[in-house]
Amino acid sequence: MESYFLDWANLLLRWLHVITAVAWIGASFYFVFLDSNLESDAAPNQGPGGAGGIWSVHGGGFYNARKWMHSPPGVAGHLHWFYWESYATWISGFLLLAVSYLWHAGAYLIDITVFAWQSPSLAAASAVGFLIGFWLLYDQICRIGRRLALSDRTIGLMTALAVVGLAYWATQIFSGRAAFLITGAMMATAMSANVLFWIIPGQRKMVAVMRAGEPMDPEPGLIGKQRSIHNTYFTLPVILTMLSNHYGFLTQHEQRFLLLVLLMAAGAAIRVYFVQRHAWHRGRGGNPIWVAVAGVALVLAAIAVATPKQTFRAGSATGLSGGSALVPPAIMTIAQRHCLQCHGPAVQMKGLRLDGPQAWLDHAGAIHQQVVISQAMPMGNNTAMTAQERQIVASWFKSISTSK
Repeated sequence: MESYFLDWANLLLRWLHVITAVAWIGASFYFVFLDSNLESDAAPNQGPGGAGGIWSVHGGGFYNARKWMHSPPGVAGHLHWFYWESYATWISGFLLLAVSYLWHAGAYLIDITVFAWQSPSLAAASAVGFLIGFWLLYDQICRIGRRLALSDRTIGLMTALAVVGLAYWATQIFSGRAAFLITGAMMATAMSANVLFWIIPGQRKMVAVMRAGEPMDPEPGLIGKQRSIHNTYFTLPVILTMLSNHYGFLTQHEQRFLLLVLLMAAGAAIRVYFVQRHAWHRGRGGNPIWVAVAGVALVLAAIAVATPKQTFRAGSATGLSGGSALVPPAIMTIAQRHCLQCHGPAVQMKGLRLDGPQAWLDHAGAIHQQVVISQAMPMGNNTAMTAQERQIVASWFKSISTSK
């Protein structure tokens, strides 16, 4: 029954997470679009601090959005704040991480061929540490960078290096799927923390000063703007890491760190292009097509790196009759009956071949996740794998985990 209720929790939290993420990302992308398309002559008589406006049409009507950097000529009616989308996205995402990965840390976080953790609890605590640690490191980069008057580009480069460094560390101690997800989760944590600790508090200060009729300090707004820009460039890399869990050819690849970095960099570059092309169309910047080309080139590089090799390591295709003492005949019988149609000598779906004992040892963590925990394999259970056979795989995985 525990598994049944955990499945429901996983489904409902995932549903909530997607809904709130769509709301947050949609609002974020819309305001970035507005900033890039404001026209100074579209909103006459704005008053001091006017940054422009834009006319748009949607849903059978016309809209006129205007922006003031500070001191608008009064805020009448309800002032809408955009922050619950961010908070709800992070909370639902962390709960989903807890239900899926932290609760089953031994299966989802640990791959004994990557790193031998002393306990699943330590692995789970370390995963949470990545989320907190990256936020603290990133926040200090921004604080110190602003104090030293470093350029936004320099701060962005330092942040990117921090992401790459922690991503490499994650791939060295967690399973492939977990490393991708933790990398995305730590960036998503920084995004939501930006909203909680800087963007919204800064806006509240500006509103309080405006309503008190006092001189406006632009610094809180400038900090909030900087953090918002970082958030928009984090977005596509984070989405990539969330989707990656469905693609073992990425997360289980020997070069998964390189693939992760290439695809995250591609996402960031493509987002830069879409942000800057609006300003280019308005004559406020150069043509950013080279950034889009760089993004596409990075994707093509990732495709090249992940291309399945037709040759396999010695020992990974030794046949079903031989094998390691760590992989008993019962396991290889299950492989022959349920796995080799898609992962054998003739066909290797997602570049994975499981007709030898060494291959089962190399991919033990992923096999356990797919066959025992999620029961996603065999696909649709079209080979009718029984509960007893899944238990054999579970017992085998536990035995080799203990032996390590």
